[in-house]
Amino acid sequence: MNTEHDQETAGKKYKSPKWKLIRFFESSRDKWKIKAKDAKYQIKLLRKRVKYLEQHKREFKELSNNLEHQVQQMKDKEKKMLAEIDRLKKNL
Repeated sequence: MNTEHDQETAGKKYKSPKWKLIRFFESSRDKWKIKAKDAKYQIKLLRKRVKYLEQHKREFKELSNNLEHQVQQMKDKEKKMLAEIDRLKKNL
């Protein structure tokens, strides 16, 4: 399934010497590999950070809910105590 374009590009010759082209393509490939490796590492770090933050978010949310529950219990206890104080004052 060769087209005319494929045949034209296959027949093209580079003007630069092969040793220069090889060195250029190798360095280009090596730079790309390093860049890809760094990107994968950054992605891994960011995923770990997201996981860590989500876990702590859940923990803090649970802690917050527990504290809100305790505050509500304390308010209820305070109301009961105030009601008891009012009842005792009336009995005096």
